[in-house]
Amino acid sequence: MALSLGTAAIVLVALLFELSRPWAAGALRSALAALHARQRAWLRGPAQIAYDPGRELRAEHRARELLRSCIDPEDWAMYRDLGFLRVWGTLGEGAGEGAAYAYLIYPHRPVVAFVPHSGLLLNEYCVAFPDDSRPYGSSRLPDSDDVLAKWMALTADERGLINDANMHLPGRQIDPDLIRRDLQRLAGWERRRAGRHAEGVRAG
Repeated sequence: MALSLGTAAIVLVALLFELSRPWAAGALRSALAALHARQRAWLRGPAQIAYDPGRELRAEHRARELLRSCIDPEDWAMYRDLGFLRVWGTLGEGAGEGAAYAYLIYPHRPVVAFVPHSGLLLNEYCVAFPDDSRPYGSSRLPDSDDVLAKWMALTADERGLINDANMHLPGRQIDPDLIRRDLQRLAGWERRRAGRHAEGVRAG
């Protein structure tokens, strides 16, 4: 009786071992893989920071603050309210509102040249300012940084930017109707601000 029970116990242990061997082998492989990964990470040095989905939002917030500190309050209000900037051209006759042409600066879109008094669209200038310092994700600058880079390039070296850019006729990348609507929005925005300013002067 004892012999049969002992034999049954040995058979049961052998069966349990056979059944659990695939699981044990898999667990062992997983443990070895994890160990090797830790070793490789130690040899490479400190692990890279995990992806942070809020990083882009914080970067854009900082970029907006920087843009606001660099441009005139009127230009900042324009960008804040309309989502683009206007820069007056300096290579032709006139200056400021009397300039023969101006540009619209959009985030991550071509710079658009136009005639202010007629709304005639002249050219699109494709320029890019990639962010090569980022360890992961998109290589594009935050929207407001891209606008600031274009604004700085146009105001500091308009001719250099235009010469280096890829020039296309209007409509290559931006719908001309969208630009015309934006020009109408800009005109309405300026009228409203001028009206508020005039009311403030009368009240003062």
